[in-house]
Amino acid sequence: MDGTREWTDTRVDLRGGEKLKITATGTITYTNADKNKTRSFGPTGIPRGFADLIHEYAVPNGEHGELIGRLGSGDTGQAFEVGESVEYTAPVADRLYLGVNQNMKDAGQATGSFQVTITVLEKGSASGVGGPAESEIPGITSALLDSLPRRVSDQQKNPGDMVNILLIGSENDIVKVFTTAGWVKVDKSVGGAIQAGLLDTFDKKDYLTMPMSTLYLFDRPQDYGFAHAEPVRVFMSRNHLRVWKSPYQVKGRPLWCVAATHDIGFERDQRNNGLTHKIDPAIDGEREYVNETLSATGLVLARTHVTPPNALTTAKTATGGEFHSDGRILVLSLKND
Repeated sequence: MDGTREWTDTRVDLRGGEKLKITATGTITYTNADKNKTRSFGPTGIPRGFADLIHEYAVPNGEHGELIGRLGSGDTGQAFEVGESVEYTAPVADRLYLGVNQNMKDAGQATGSFQVTITVLEKGSASGVGGPAESEIPGITSALLDSLPRRVSDQQKNPGDMVNILLIGSENDIVKVFTTAGWVKVDKSVGGAIQAGLLDTFDKKDYLTMPMSTLYLFDRPQDYGFAHAEPVRVFMSRNHLRVWKSPYQVKGRPLWCVAATHDIGFERDQRNNGLTHKIDPAIDGEREYVNETLSATGLVLARTHVTPPNALTTAKTATGGEFHSDGRILVLSLKND
C-alpha cells in the first residue's frame, strides 16, 4: 500500500458474513520541507494531537496515519480501524478497500508503504452487493401510505421537510442500525452541545452532535435526531434526519417516519429574517444516502421504494427553502435486535 494514496483497491470481493484477518507491517514517513521535519510511523499511526481536530479523516477518532479499511468504493461505506492487526467480518457483500487515515496534504508529503496480508478465516454466503435486493415488503399498502402525513411542521404548524423514509422495527433496531452505520445521536439542547463539545475536545474527539431544530409530526417533537458529517464541516454541512414513531404497525412491528435532508450551507430564514441552515433542494440524494449507509450495515432485512397516493414532488421548508423530489418513499425493514 503506497502511502501517497488515500485508498487502495485490494481487488478482493467479499461476501456478506465473510470473516478476515488483516495484518500489516511497514513504514510511512511524512516529510515537511518547510519545517525540515520528518515523522515515521507504522500501521498503528501517530497518536492524535489537538491540531488534528481541524483535519478531516475517514475514521474521525482513529490515529493519524493509521491503516484503515472500508467496504465499498463510495463515501457511504463505514471506514474502520485496522492498525497492525484486526479481525473483520463483512456485513454485506462488496469490494474491500484499504487506506491511510490522513488528509490530502499528508499524502503529498508521504513516502513509504505498508505491506498487508489478508487471510480468509470463514467464507461468507450473502451475495447481495451493498445489502438486499429491492423487493415488495408485505404490509406496505396504498391505504397505509395514504394515512401517513407527507410533511413535518414547525411549532407554528408551518409545513416543512418531506417524510421520505419509513423504517420497520423496534426502537432498539432503529438506534442500532444508525449507530452501526456511523450516524450519531444529536444533542437536544444548545447547552448540552456546548458541554459535550468541550468534553470531546479534551478527549481529542471530533464533535458531530450540533443540535438541530425541533420539528413536529403526529403533534409531537421528533423522537430521535441523527447526523452524519465531516468533522470540520459540521457547523455548515452535514447529513441529518429526524425520526418519529408512528401510530401504525406493519405485520406487528412498529413503523417509524423519517424526514432526511442534507445541510449545504446557510440562508435567510423567511419566518424571522434570521440565519438558518440551507438544505440541498435535491432531497432524493439524502434519501439514497440513508439507504446506502444503513443497508451497508447488514442490518436491513428488506428494502423497497414506493410511490404514495398524491406524492409530493416540490414544496418549501418551514424556513422558506425550496426542495424537489421524484415523490418516492424509501422503506427499510430492519433485522430484529
